[in-house]
Amino acid sequence: MEKIRLAKLEDLEDIVDIYNASIPSRIATGDLQKITVESRLKWFQERDHQHYPIWVIENENNIIGWISLQHFYGRPAYKTTAEISLYIAENYRGQGIGKKLLEYVIKKSPKLGLTNLLGFIFAHNQPSLNLFKKYNFQQWGYLPKVAQLDNIERDLIIMGLHLDYKKDKL
Repeated sequence: MEKIRLAKLEDLEDIVDIYNASIPSRIATGDLQKITVESRLKWFQERDHQHYPIWVIENENNIIGWISLQHFYGRPAYKTTAEISLYIAENYRGQGIGKKLLEYVIKKSPKLGLTNLLGFIFAHNQPSLNLFKKYNFQQWGYLPKVAQLDNIERDLIIMGLHLDYKKDKL
């Protein structure tokens, strides 16, 4: 049985391992080389965990995925909009873990003062696009050829969701 909880500093190694496993596919991140726990320490420690948390999902005490919210654009006028990052351990992809995490974040976001959620997804990442569409995210932006992945130009799609407070507060 999976359990979602707030991430703790001691989870950072698993978070980084799951992230690094996504890099070779060139489908989920713009990073081209593995990152280190040390390079993510500041990212973890300096974030506003009350408004832009990181959650992990566990199965039998093993972290099998994570989802986080980041402040969008870094200016005060955008404080109620957050960007989602979502990563699933390789052996658990395609098993509904992403659905559970995304549902959880959509439900929790109004309590964090958020009114909009964004996903920045490569256009060739059909599984992620399908997942976000399933939860009523719509395409709000299209950035053609903004990324170079192994000398291949890639497009980025911005998926957005306006949160319905009346529905989410029930």
